[in-house]
Amino acid sequence: MKNKIEESSLYLKKKGIPIVKMGIVLGTGLHDLVSQIKILKQISYTDIPYFPIVTQKFQKGFIIYGTLRGKPIIIFQGRFHLYEGYDYFEITYLVRVFKALGGSELILSNAAGAIDLNFEKGQLMLIKDHINLQGGSPLAIRNIGELGDRFVDMSNPYDSNLILKTIDIAKKEGIILQQGVYASVIGPQLETAAEYRYLKIIGADAVGMSTVPEVIVARQLGIRVLAISVLTDKCDPDDLQLINIKEIMEMAKRGEKDLVKIIKGLVGGT
Repeated sequence: MKNKIEESSLYLKKKGIPIVKMGIVLGTGLHDLVSQIKILKQISYTDIPYFPIVTQKFQKGFIIYGTLRGKPIIIFQGRFHLYEGYDYFEITYLVRVFKALGGSELILSNAAGAIDLNFEKGQLMLIKDHINLQGGSPLAIRNIGELGDRFVDMSNPYDSNLILKTIDIAKKEGIILQQGVYASVIGPQLETAAEYRYLKIIGADAVGMSTVPEVIVARQLGIRVLAISVLTDKCDPDDLQLINIKEIMEMAKRGEKDLVKIIKGLVGGT
């Protein structure tokens, strides 16, 4: 595992990607931030040794190095999921490569369904905590201790300073920023009405199919984490609607406008 990570990061360094403090993982349908970047390097995942390949059509597949508001940044345009058939080491591989490149702060974004029915489609939810319902852990792998502590503290997985900065930016920009608990499931099927009721009972405010494994590995590696969901649909078990992918992508684009403002504020303030 260690040799694969070293080979991937060495390839990227040879391609001209330097040590960069901040990284961003773009979730499903969330790509407009790239247009705000002064791109210096763009490298396809397919060219990087041992890097997984994106199979989800709403994800891209590039590492982008550039500047935003004059600050260096790395963007992972596309992530990996258990439902694509990847294992935990593969879906969190980009986090380990980011650390090998010198990364220390990671912003994760995703598209999620709103369990809290007071939330509206197109709004953002700042993830304050999470529930792992994926049935496994990226730390439950043989020899994972070679890559960091196996028993990682998760009492405060999301960085409090980054959270406060995000709340402040949202207030200044007039952005409605919900806050809540994100439940991570396997997917790719959406939940039944009974499952949505269950998620509400156990304390979830939004549900998605990613992010939590990446957060766990980031904390293992000592990376400071911030995560934001773009709420693309409302999960009302008493009025459950048929899935509408077109509308979900439209809501992702609507919420992404505010997400870009927040990210620009975070990067510009570092």
